[in-house]
Amino acid sequence: MTGSRPTPAHPATTSGTNRGSAMALLVIASCQLMVVLDITIVNIALPHMQKDLGFSTENLSWVVNAYTLTFGGLLLLGGRLGDILGRRKVFIFGVLLFVFASLLGGLSQESWQLLASRSLQGVGGAIASPTALSLITTTFREGPDRNRAFGVFAAVSAGGSAIGLLAGGMLVEWLDWRWVLFVNVPIGLLIAVATPRYIPESERRPGHFDVAGALTSTAGMVLLVYGFIRASEDGWSDGLTLGSFAAAVVCLAAFITIERGSRQPITPLWMFRDRNRAGVYGMMLSLAAAMFGMFFFLTLFVQNVLDFTPLRAGLAFLPVSAVIAVSAGIASQLLPKWGPKPFMVTGALLAALGLGWLTQTDVHSSYLGSILGPMLVFGFGMGMQFVSLTLMAVSGVAPREAGAASGILNATQQVGGSLGLSILVTMFGTASRHEATEQVPQFLREATPTQRLEFSRTGELPPPWGDQVLSSGVSGAFVVAACFAVLAALIALLVIQVRPTDLARLQGGAVPVAGGGDDTAGQDAEEDGQAVPGSVQDPGRPAKGG
Repeated sequence: MTGSRPTPAHPATTSGTNRGSAMALLVIASCQLMVVLDITIVNIALPHMQKDLGFSTENLSWVVNAYTLTFGGLLLLGGRLGDILGRRKVFIFGVLLFVFASLLGGLSQESWQLLASRSLQGVGGAIASPTALSLITTTFREGPDRNRAFGVFAAVSAGGSAIGLLAGGMLVEWLDWRWVLFVNVPIGLLIAVATPRYIPESERRPGHFDVAGALTSTAGMVLLVYGFIRASEDGWSDGLTLGSFAAAVVCLAAFITIERGSRQPITPLWMFRDRNRAGVYGMMLSLAAAMFGMFFFLTLFVQNVLDFTPLRAGLAFLPVSAVIAVSAGIASQLLPKWGPKPFMVTGALLAALGLGWLTQTDVHSSYLGSILGPMLVFGFGMGMQFVSLTLMAVSGVAPREAGAASGILNATQQVGGSLGLSILVTMFGTASRHEATEQVPQFLREATPTQRLEFSRTGELPPPWGDQVLSSGVSGAFVVAACFAVLAALIALLVIQVRPTDLARLQGGAVPVAGGGDDTAGQDAEEDGQAVPGSVQDPGRPAKGG
């Protein structure tokens, strides 16, 4: 699109009042906080959901996966919706859909109802989150105001997981697990009411909705995850397990075919032609798998085996978030001197070391003696990754494509976490079943008649025999998680090719805008015929109009 175009209004920065600017940023940041913390706030409530709604440990992972799969799978489509239909309108719709789904989830009486509501939450989050970040470019003028807004947004995104863990612990302990979902309702409604007052509507841009690409990719990943989780319970020869894997292959093949033939694909496949960027996406898949698994299984372990209260469990994970923040700060300071590759290799190896340490977890483990140390090592390694991976994901990308590049990285994190968690659940099921075969005879010899009667009714071993089974399964899952981190280290070592002297070129690229947004300033400069300093056209990208 060439020629002049209307300049979007910026009432938050041109009204002459700091209050308008602050309120606009508060609305946008509150939405991002609500969406991000919902990934972790539910983790603390998982054991209580399991007891109330009758989940098996394997199927309990769907409470996490139902949200992250739809969120990650539709993230890029959500950003495209805002560009074409108007970001403020789409933002409000996404928030209200998220609120509605949260209300349904809190009212769930059956496990399938909770999973359906979590899936719908993911759809709302995928619409609201990328649009929220894009709204910063239309609400705040380029310069200090926009930079501060991006800084606040990044801080909220980084701190949301820690806040979610703590808030989840307080809500579950003081109220009920349902309030980890109900809490979104008043917050979301306030955001929806305030948005029209403080945030301007963006200019609509002509474009194409790649709905087929979004649906086939999401369906393929759901089927793949279902296959792994079913295999953990019914074995690899089960008909539905094999059928799920076959259907997943068909859907993912259709997705690739659709994207290759689409004029405006939701996932530009040319971005994977660059070995560094493809390596970054592979690393994010592997590291997200390890990270999601660590939080999921340790949450069950500290509450079911160590008997932590929900609040204490939330506090137990806060040191990890603190170490990640410290490590990321150190890495960002040293990147200009050493470049990103040493941090990518070292960070992945530290994550693998922490997870390998957690494989020693057993029924006699304690938090201070066996859990805290490896969590801190893992967190320090992960902190090194975040700055480096984001920087590498947008290297060599023209400003108008930065949104797609960083959006794919975000989607890769969510989808990789879901897929990895399903694989870890499969390993958990195998290891726990093996341990159960050894514990059942001992249980039958030592249990009271009441315990035997309860076991015949539920099929679940009570403590301490059940704790031994859970601990063995968790330890087995961490073996696979450590392998994922080692794989990430190998990718960083063997695939990533970047020198410290390349850093100036990398940092000269566009500001990452997640989930389908764009770098408005860079795009304006391009359309006005000005050169964009530091932008490099990706060699794999088709020429315009081709």
